[in-house]
Amino acid sequence: MATNPLQQYFRRPALYFKLPSGGNGYPEGAIDMPENGELPVYPMTAIDDITIRTPDALFNGNAVVELIKSCIPNIKDPWSVTAVDLDPILVAIRIATEGNLMDITTECPSCKEEARYDVQLSGILAGFRPGDYTNPLNIEDMLIKFRPLPYKYINEVNLAQFDVQRIIKEMETLETAEQRGTRGAELMRNINKITVRLLTYTIEYIKTPMATVFESEFISEFLENCDNKTFELIKDTNIALRATTESKPLDITCGNCGYEYKQPFVLNVTDFFA
Repeated sequence: MATNPLQQYFRRPALYFKLPSGGNGYPEGAIDMPENGELPVYPMTAIDDITIRTPDALFNGNAVVELIKSCIPNIKDPWSVTAVDLDPILVAIRIATEGNLMDITTECPSCKEEARYDVQLSGILAGFRPGDYTNPLNIEDMLIKFRPLPYKYINEVNLAQFDVQRIIKEMETLETAEQRGTRGAELMRNINKITVRLLTYTIEYIKTPMATVFESEFISEFLENCDNKTFELIKDTNIALRATTESKPLDITCGNCGYEYKQPFVLNVTDFFA
């Protein structure tokens, strides 16, 4: 096959960065990790831009998967990208495509003045941390080992949450208390299922004096049948672990009144790459 004479004009890596996780916890073959651990990040193509604006692709998660495949080809299985690395990856792709500066709009809590501020994305990227998932939670004679969620499960939970939102909207149109009660009961069942499913996915194994349990169906059954105190402790521990991996809020000083406040840095794929 002939070599394309335009090949020298193809896109090239715009930056190199290390995953906060270092690639730990991924299935074999999911990442083609360079010896120095730095993954090349390419700018988005026109096709990538169309993909992330396609509602169906965004809804089922394929938009993010295809974006990662295109811009960080060393990641061979984007569905296995963990929650620890997902936001840093998207920030790195945004820097490679649009540059380091990103402007945000925020409202001052004190004077209610709305203004736009420039954010240095490189600082946000450097601030991500992998979290410490090495120490298991000890409850009585059980050791519960947590893990960050792969994107496959993040997307599955997001789809389930969308179904909950659909039920909530449907309830607003119901006329009778009986109908609302029925749908409300269904809503609570769905929320409980999502919570248990989410926690099941975040547990790598549970070790007891008798066995080490990796099977998700057994872990799920345990979560459904353990006492409330144990369940809440497991849930709170997982939330605390996840918080250590998330981006820190931005420090904002209002240009109108001088009030200092913190603004959460929230990633929305469509808006982030607008």
